Amino acid sequence: MSMKKKLLFVLFASLVVLLSACGGDGNDSDKGNESKDGGEEKTAEPSQEMPEPDLENIPDVVAEVNGEEISKGEFESLYTSQFQSAAAQAQMSGQELDQEQLKSQVAEGLIGQRLVIQEAENRGLEATDEAIEDTLNSIIERNGFESKEQLMEGLESQEIDKEEFMSEVATQAKVDQLLAKESGNLEPTEEEVKEAYEGMKKQQEVLNSQGEEDGEDAPEIPSFEDIKPQLKEKLYGQNEQEAYQKLIDQLREKGDVKNHLS
Repeated sequence: MSMKKKLLFVLFASLVVLLSACGGDGNDSDKGNESKDGGEEKTAEPSQEMPEPDLENIPDVVAEVNGEEISKGEFESLYTSQFQSAAAQAQMSGQELDQEQLKSQVAEGLIGQRLVIQEAENRGLEATDEAIEDTLNSIIERNGFESKEQLMEGLESQEIDKEEFMSEVATQAKVDQLLAKESGNLEPTEEEVKEAYEGMKKQQEVLNSQGEEDGEDAPEIPSFEDIKPQLKEKLYGQNEQEAYQKLIDQLREKGDVKNHLS
């Protein structure tokens, strides 16, 4: 079950928008700083004990979205999966994981997911064979599988029901169509890609300069043509995430949403 949730979460990542609870400002300036006096110095130690997910006081109905309930079980399944990733990041950064913030993000993500699924259903969007194939290819690419066969082998090894999984894929195919209708073309322009390249290039030049001062060999900066596909994919993902969030905000404004965790 958790593997299925993880696979689908990658697909829904743009609209669920999680994993920022313990993000970002980890300071690794003490990396490799071992105490000569028996290890009394406080550093971000990867070996410190992992915290446990706090699932106390979760209501039986976490939220209601236009009359549809998001159950405690649904919330706990996704929260536990996301907690593991967030806790690992917090452990590496040396920061304390804010579980209340993570709970709020998971609940809001599930609400947003439910809103767009409802909207796709209300508009009568259909999951055609072609649409399902496109969405399945997206899952394969985003999860790092090499082929559909490898994906299916992964599902089988984790004892995930393929029919249930494909039903979820069909639902996402409808959501993808909804996003396309609402946002239009999300492909970045050539100018936007070049601008992103120049920003990346300047950043790498600064890092190379710092590395040279420390006596390190500076890595070669890739050419625009070499890095262009990766930059386009990154910008497309950003555009997609912004479009999803805009759609969620619109649907939430006109919808009836009750978040019982707030």
